[in-house]
Amino acid sequence: MPLDILVPFWGEPALLRETVRSVLAQRNDDWLLTVVDDAYPDASVAAWFAELDDPRVTYVRNERNQGITENYRTCVSLATQDVVVLLGCDDVLLPNYVDVVLAAAAAFPTVDIIQPGVQVIDESGTVVSTLADTVKQRLMMPRTKRPRVLSGEDLAASLLRADWLYWPSLAFRREILVSTPFRDGMPIIQDLALVIDVVCAGGQMLLEPTLCFSYRRHTASASSAKALDGSRFRGERDYFRQAGDQVAELGWRRAERAARTHLTSRLHALTLVPQAVASKRPGAVGTLLRHALRPGTAPE
Repeated sequence: MPLDILVPFWGEPALLRETVRSVLAQRNDDWLLTVVDDAYPDASVAAWFAELDDPRVTYVRNERNQGITENYRTCVSLATQDVVVLLGCDDVLLPNYVDVVLAAAAAFPTVDIIQPGVQVIDESGTVVSTLADTVKQRLMMPRTKRPRVLSGEDLAASLLRADWLYWPSLAFRREILVSTPFRDGMPIIQDLALVIDVVCAGGQMLLEPTLCFSYRRHTASASSAKALDGSRFRGERDYFRQAGDQVAELGWRRAERAARTHLTSRLHALTLVPQAVASKRPGAVGTLLRHALRPGTAPE
């Protein structure tokens, strides 16, 4: 059965074209691609797709801009296959991505989410090693040389301590995405929120360490902009408070402690203070420092 690849689009058309070309270049051609254009104001996007001659590619344009969360919901509503990827419109699949994901889904039929191996690239497509990703991949992500299934409190505590996921690379069982709604009012942290909801409902995640995905990290992204002005962390603080209550109801004390302290989120905010000072944003400096220095109340 084909891999369902859905791309919610709002961004740089040139990067979107690179993303689409990476799908077309897959060694395994058992895939379907649907791009949902969230009314981006550039007619060249629709014109480029009109010239593609591949029945596996579908281009849909929203009549009006829906925003990131609603466009994710639109993408999920268009999914038709058992395994679904919500691919970022600036990320790049390596040629083996479809092979790796479909093989993992077949070998582990009870797993709800697959996290494959990821490398990080910059605006120009050069492989880079950032401090954030070094911490994610070498210190926080569970280490494994072969596919490994994770679940329950161990997984929840690990993710709430440090969100080491690469959301656009994840593959989901379609029924899980359909039955687990995106939360309103959390556009930046909605990915972690959805995964934690799946884990709390008993879902399993597979770590498949085979490298097959290039995640683009660049300063123009919405998450980067909202991090520097401090607004990202207000949303994160609200979410971690809710997540702490959520896992506490399950009796997951270690996961609750991880949510209440949200250590790496606070450290991330602290590292941005010098940039906020240099850019003369006193309001952002205050927001960043409050988030970094005032953890939630951790359970005894």
